[in-house]
Amino acid sequence: MTDYSVNILGLSQKTHSFDFKIGDAFFKIYGTEVVSSGQFLAKVVLDKRETLIEAIFEIEGKAGLVCDRSLDPFDHVMKINRKMIFKYGDATEEVSDEITIIPRDLQWLDVGQYIYEYIVLDVPIKKIHPRYQSENEEDEYEEGKLIYQSEKNEDSIDPRWEMLKKLK
Repeated sequence: MTDYSVNILGLSQKTHSFDFKIGDAFFKIYGTEVVSSGQFLAKVVLDKRETLIEAIFEIEGKAGLVCDRSLDPFDHVMKINRKMIFKYGDATEEVSDEITIIPRDLQWLDVGQYIYEYIVLDVPIKKIHPRYQSENEEDEYEEGKLIYQSEKNEDSIDPRWEMLKKLK
């Protein structure tokens, strides 16, 4: 059990809302490989029903990242909205990205792990400092440009087709 665990066994069958403050200590608990620091507010709404719990995660804040180009640290603003369904079953099993089976007698649900995963999934593949963002966009534009052009004059018509023009 952590500060980010919810006692789901004691919840009645209705909607419950939980707010969590996420700081640097959170990332020390769950991992610092991708995101080592940040400040977030996470709102988790649990809708408990007889056969499942629907969880809606609303996470807002900024993550401390390191630029891939300059190695300068910068804050990346994030706004995340995700949904997870916890169905009751015999054992814990992840069915898909949005559905997890949990035992009916599970007392504590660690929502912190899901918050961490959603934050990590929202980190861009290319972590570019905002100072270099315009340069990065120019580089991507350059990659799509035509580099090679044929020396052949596009206006010249194949001699076989030239004969057809005379038929008009």
